[in-house]
Amino acid sequence: MISKILDSAAEAVADIPDGATVMIGGFGPAGQPIELIDALLAQGARDLVIVNNNAGNGTTGLAALLGAGRVRKIVCSFPRQVDSQIFDGLYRSGKLELELVPQGNLAERIRAAGAGIGAFFTPTGYGTPLAEGRETREIDGRGYVLEYPLHADYALIKADRGDRWGNLVYRKTARNFGPIMASAARVAVAQVREVVELGTLDPEAVATQGIFVQRVVAIAPASAKEAA
Repeated sequence: MISKILDSAAEAVADIPDGATVMIGGFGPAGQPIELIDALLAQGARDLVIVNNNAGNGTTGLAALLGAGRVRKIVCSFPRQVDSQIFDGLYRSGKLELELVPQGNLAERIRAAGAGIGAFFTPTGYGTPLAEGRETREIDGRGYVLEYPLHADYALIKADRGDRWGNLVYRKTARNFGPIMASAARVAVAQVREVVELGTLDPEAVATQGIFVQRVVAIAPASAKEAA
């Protein structure tokens, strides 16, 4: 019987090694797998390369991982926000490397990794410092920059419900990068609010198919507000 269900977040991230590239889902706090990040923090892996849309909010979740000195490099679109003080301090002091990627390019580079695309041309970033050192080409009179896919060793994502095969459905905008990150990683770990029986999920609502997910852990919401 195939079952990808694990007993705890700690078990789900136990084998993430030092130096791993880890994609972390979320658009700011929305869809961020806080409990998996906390488990990774407790696990102790260091020198990590993190791929995320942001660079942490406040002092919890991804920001806590940065603050603990566990991250060598972050690949993201929006590193600086009102509450991104941990990233800001680390970057200004030279303790954290940043690869800044426009949001559309970030999403497409992740998607390309899962789809088996070797590279693609995009107009975004052409003629700016982000294109320096990259191959460019003019196509039909418009400038393009060559971008390469983003692969990861692990992806930590958050979904609403899942089954033992790893099929996942999400809650509204908390879906964001989850499906493409799962497909771009060697090992995708999903925390879900609820594990349901096979056949319970509407196939039309399954945004991430079980073939892309290796581990599922059920984590009860911390409050009624989060469960809503």
